[in-house]
Amino acid sequence: MKAIITVVGKDRTGIVAGVSTKIAELGLNIDDITQTVLDEYFTMMAVVSSQESQDFAQLRKEFEAFGETLNVKINIQSSAIFDAMHNL
Repeated sequence: MKAIITVVGKDRTGIVAGVSTKIAELGLNIDDITQTVLDEYFTMMAVVSSQESQDFAQLRKEFEAFGETLNVKINIQSSAIFDAMHNL
């Protein structure tokens, strides 16, 4: 399983630490990651993977709820969506 996680919100200390910890807790590995601060807004994109199959609906709920605790919006999407877009 391979997925893309995006994080957007007002910049503050602890976002990367919190999101990275949550990713690990959910059994995902960070394959690649980038982040930047645009004006006062934190943005992050991570490619994550897991050797095991994952329930995307459950992962989405977990990340949405966790994002609320950090005051950021976290989204996860299967990389298959992006692969399919390039095959049209």
